[in-house]
Amino acid sequence: MPETGRARDARGYSMNEHIGWALIGASNVARQWIVDAIRVQNDSSIVTVLSSSEERGAKFANENAIPAHVTDIGAILADDRVNAVYISTANQFHHAQTMAAAAAGKHVLCEKPLALRVTDAHDMIAACRTAGVVLGINHHLRCNAMHQELRRLLAEGAIGRLNAVRVFHANFLAQALHGWRINDAGGGGLILDSTIHDIDTLRFLIGSNPTHVMAMTQSGRLAHDGVEDGIMVIMRFPGDVLVQIHGSYTVPFSEGGVEFYGSDGVLVGRDCMSQRPAGRLFIRNADGEREIPIHHHNLYHYALATFSGAVRGRRQPAATGEDGLAALAIALAIRESALTGRQIEVDIP
Repeated sequence: MPETGRARDARGYSMNEHIGWALIGASNVARQWIVDAIRVQNDSSIVTVLSSSEERGAKFANENAIPAHVTDIGAILADDRVNAVYISTANQFHHAQTMAAAAAGKHVLCEKPLALRVTDAHDMIAACRTAGVVLGINHHLRCNAMHQELRRLLAEGAIGRLNAVRVFHANFLAQALHGWRINDAGGGGLILDSTIHDIDTLRFLIGSNPTHVMAMTQSGRLAHDGVEDGIMVIMRFPGDVLVQIHGSYTVPFSEGGVEFYGSDGVLVGRDCMSQRPAGRLFIRNADGEREIPIHHHNLYHYALATFSGAVRGRRQPAATGEDGLAALAIALAIRESALTGRQIEVDIP
């Protein structure tokens, strides 16, 4: 059974039970987006934050009015006030921290990538299912109201048969985010940090997984030691749909967007590949071009609302563990293609 939260009823969770959160990782995304998103939810609060640095943890807790900070995950796992954890540490720690949280009966909202290996992702999903806890992945772009409207229009056949897609997700990586993203050849790089979001968004919008991928990468403009900081990807989806992705850490002033080309028209999304509640959607067909109104909402408020609903047995997270596993498998196929120069058949076990 997918980790929907149904087991919560068996463990006695009420529909309105308080959710006490621990932040595992004093990260920028936690500071900028998650702290606020947790606090706007009904009956949710932040109990503590974990950082490997005592100084960093204390500073983060003080700046964000969090009552406690710890350096040992054991303190979180043993704390009965903590019902859920948000994991935003470096990618190589996601597997062990999720496994430990599940064993302690804590719900898990994990940053992408879910893990660095598909086998580890399987283990994480199985551990959360066995423990009866919810596992969600923070693929935030599927929470953008513009993408949600675009998905509805595609499903309704608004542009006829889908032929091709272009995704532009090139931006300039802020100095505060450099660190492991541009230095860690194992867990860093553009593919597992940014392109994986494009993959999840495409899965969400098209409703299927690619069958084959090909990719070329760039390195050295910002990243070091062969870590990729630019990429071009070609993907084939079922129905002979071709998809192109351009991603980069080194392109300033690019708004990012998507274009869907169908037999009867085109759907164009602009400024819709960021963390902000933004994006404009246009349709072009035989009647000309018109803008489709979008009623925007905060992406992270939406993500945390769906996760909280899953904890209380009402719904699934916006992105499940299975979504995270599929995106990881596709991202690793893209990495393999870039390294080998070959077309890679996608296998999602």
